[in-house]
Amino acid sequence: MKQFPTVLIVDDVPENLRVLQEVMDALDCQIAVANSGERALELLERTQPCLILLDVMMGGIDGFETCRRIRMHPQHKDVPVIFVTALADDISRGFEVGGNDYISKPIRIEEVRARVQHQLEKFQLVHELRELTSQLEEKVRERTADLNLLNRNLRKEVNERRYMQDRLKYLAQHDFVTQLYNRDALDEHVSYLISGIQSNTSEHTPYFVLIDINEFRLINDSCGCIAGDELLHQLAVLMGGLANPQRDFCARLSGDKFAIVISQGGSQAVESFFRLLQKAIQDFSFVWDERQFRMTVTQVAMPITLDMVSFEQVVMLADEVCYTSKKAGVHSRIIKNAQDLAYEEHRGNLNWGLRIIDGLEKDLFQVHFQQVFSLIKDEPKKKIEILVRLMDEETGNLIFPNDFIRAAERFGIVSKIDRWVIHHTMQKMAENKALWESVDQVALNVSALSVRQANFAEFIVEQLAHFQLDGAKFCFEITETEALNNFTDTRRFMALLHQSGCTIALDDFGTGFSSFAYLMDLPFDLIKIDGMFIKDMHLNELHYGMVDSIVKLAKMLDKPVVAEFVENQSIVDKLKLLGVEWGQGYFFHKPEKL
Repeated sequence: MKQFPTVLIVDDVPENLRVLQEVMDALDCQIAVANSGERALELLERTQPCLILLDVMMGGIDGFETCRRIRMHPQHKDVPVIFVTALADDISRGFEVGGNDYISKPIRIEEVRARVQHQLEKFQLVHELRELTSQLEEKVRERTADLNLLNRNLRKEVNERRYMQDRLKYLAQHDFVTQLYNRDALDEHVSYLISGIQSNTSEHTPYFVLIDINEFRLINDSCGCIAGDELLHQLAVLMGGLANPQRDFCARLSGDKFAIVISQGGSQAVESFFRLLQKAIQDFSFVWDERQFRMTVTQVAMPITLDMVSFEQVVMLADEVCYTSKKAGVHSRIIKNAQDLAYEEHRGNLNWGLRIIDGLEKDLFQVHFQQVFSLIKDEPKKKIEILVRLMDEETGNLIFPNDFIRAAERFGIVSKIDRWVIHHTMQKMAENKALWESVDQVALNVSALSVRQANFAEFIVEQLAHFQLDGAKFCFEITETEALNNFTDTRRFMALLHQSGCTIALDDFGTGFSSFAYLMDLPFDLIKIDGMFIKDMHLNELHYGMVDSIVKLAKMLDKPVVAEFVENQSIVDKLKLLGVEWGQGYFFHKPEKL
């Protein structure tokens, strides 16, 4: 009887388990489920899985720690692990802890099945290879007497083994959709080139080319992921035909992005390739369901220079050049020398991703606070708002959030900052009992991207429990931003925190047309008026009228109001006249380290 492989699905959300189980039911495999990392480790010996689908964000130990512990078991160190994540930043970390592949949320059924079948095939090939090796060794011991027969059989079996090894190596280095080299192979190739540049043994300056398919999402979302995969395959064939196999290294980087490393010829070789690609794309049309789609691409190239020390740094720089070029309406760009690249890095956000990551790893972030004062009565206890600062490692100066938060959102790492601030704030409050007793409320800013992140609310609740702090003293401020567009996730976030006694404030109210929609549809407890209206309301009648309207609306909804950027007594008098309950700004208190 044929024995079907076992797939272990690990997720602490029952709905996710159900969806993944339904997706896997169409495959010839047995399903085992675990609702936590701890439970998954317990099931390893009993189920002997051939593949593990592992969610990243879970209560208890997360997916990364679970993967590390799986890899510590000699018996399970080679079992393929596919991470399921909603954040691009989790992908590289997943590979670092031993992951084999990833699936992006929201999941696509065909993608899940294709990636699962791909990893199962690789696992089966490894298993067969080991069995074949064992059989070969046994046969050598048994057939020593008959050398002629032994040589003939060994020749056949060695060829089979060589085929298995070649096939396994191919699967490990190639993308199964496009048949081009995959990200791992690209990482190895670029790292080798960087090593040559650092050791001054490279005779040529290699160029890293990033190609982004502009219409891919439109086709993938409207026609389905099968159409998207076919488009990627056809474009891969087109690019592979234009590349010089003796000089160029073609790979699928991720999603709709391709990378080509041109090792010789400099900017002239890149310009020639760009001309050929543009002509080929103009002549190319994608046909699906009797409909034709015309394609355009954004193509950027930059030299791999002495200042670049890792593959991830190269990709991050190229991705940011591509992003800023598309934003400026430029779809073909070649940076020809290191000076131009350094200028771009200085002008934009190219180095912020690395600086933020270094700041988190080296503990360069600091927690500061500013008091919030009552405008209507004397309060025996104080309210404070937590502010984050980043210390410049070279100068020791403090960098304010306005300089790095947008970059953190751009690179998808703002949630790491939010988690760091929440953890360190609660830790300091737990360690300083006198401060904790003197404070009536602690306000913490939370990015809308963090609100939409799975298990972020659970993280806050866990921190409250870990440090044994009363949630009623915490107010979480969600800044109005266009990223806050998923009311379902936001309501869930707010509901979980409300259960722990926390309050929620809508920060920077009035900066966009969506403010009133947020206020009406989501159960905010507090309104903070954006400082741009406050700081000159005693001089600007229009801003005074805006503040007056917001306060009247808040009164109708029975919501207290906090005014930011209060900088002089005239503003205080105006706010009191309008009935604003709380004020915050340099007039009352300049921020200081917690």
